[in-house]
Amino acid sequence: MKVSLPQVARIVSMASESPKVRTVVLDLGLEAEPGHFVMAWLPGVDEKPFSLVQADPVTLTIARVGPFTIALHALRVGDRLWIRGPLGRPFILPPIPRFHSPLLLIGGGYGVAPLYFLAERAQRAGWRASVVIGARTAADVVFANRFESLGAQVVVTTDDGSLGQQGVATDAAERLLDLAEYQAIYACGPEPMLEAVERLARRRKLPAQLSYERYMRCGFGVCGSCARDGWLVCRDGPVKQVQA
Repeated sequence: MKVSLPQVARIVSMASESPKVRTVVLDLGLEAEPGHFVMAWLPGVDEKPFSLVQADPVTLTIARVGPFTIALHALRVGDRLWIRGPLGRPFILPPIPRFHSPLLLIGGGYGVAPLYFLAERAQRAGWRASVVIGARTAADVVFANRFESLGAQVVVTTDDGSLGQQGVATDAAERLLDLAEYQAIYACGPEPMLEAVERLARRRKLPAQLSYERYMRCGFGVCGSCARDGWLVCRDGPVKQVQA
């Protein structure tokens, strides 16, 4: 079991992705893979897990959903943030790129963050990718332009139809799977979506890797706060392997 100590970093840039989401870049680099996460700590406030958007420099995409993330959104360039990690088990790319058989990435809400890191690595390794981004409304869609800049095919779905296709991400993924032969599925997002992706992958007989997001306190398998049916998201995941 590897336990890392927090490293102090300073914010070098902040960018708004949507009214509730910001991306923060730090003056810190880590040796990490897509799917790894870090614990971000503000002394006197709290410590919470975040997936890596990039590892070097450390880049985090943060949705304003509670007291800790409100405090993070209030930080400015030059302010300090403590980072512990990388932690967890990452995504794994197939060993040999197949141009005719791309990867299918499915992101729900802010679950697109680690998938962007994965898409960058996949592009570098010679893989093509299709990306489905699911969100509640147009205002909640993030990273679509970033994925397009990597050359990925991007399909957006919104619950209310305000952008892209109306419906859920798994329905759009099903339609893509009808049109082409995919090598594997990667997904990150709310647990009901991931359960639907797992059912889809098993039905289509495709391997899948699903990144779960859960409340965590320790980040390395001691406290048990992130337990999911006997599986510790922080230690055994956050990426779950689903065999075809």
